[in-house]
Amino acid sequence: MVKIRDPIDAVEKNKAKAGTARMPVHQQISSGGVIYRRGSDGLEIALIGLRAGTVWALPKGVVEPGEDPEEAAAREVQEETGLTGRCVGKVGEIEYWFVDREARHRIHKRVHFYLFEHTGGDPSQHDFEVEQVRWVPLQEALARLTYRSERETVEKASKILQERE
Repeated sequence: MVKIRDPIDAVEKNKAKAGTARMPVHQQISSGGVIYRRGSDGLEIALIGLRAGTVWALPKGVVEPGEDPEEAAAREVQEETGLTGRCVGKVGEIEYWFVDREARHRIHKRVHFYLFEHTGGDPSQHDFEVEQVRWVPLQEALARLTYRSERETVEKASKILQERE
């Protein structure tokens, strides 16, 4: 008989090994955006560079009390990229877990992503959390993005734009 390992059991065992299984869990809601423009080479996406260019991501951040997710997404896009845009609609949501070792708790994070058509701004005006902002062609953005869930978000955004044409 072949025993199939339950992936959930494996995850729980790994948490226990790391000492995180007993940590309290905090829920966090964030919002972010896929901001695009039409360049000479087609569709371009603004990405943020972090950790000396070893991480490329979409702009996102925590939804503040009293703020709705779309407003938060527009604010985070502007803060982290220096760019402004007109919201075209919601792309989708992603969720993931991480550990805040300093605060000694696990965080279950849900991120709402919205699609923004670029209307202005200056990428050099990004905030201190971001090291650089780059406009990159769609295919390069898909290759450069560090996180699979964000690549999938950009793919969904691209499909939304194709359907609108």
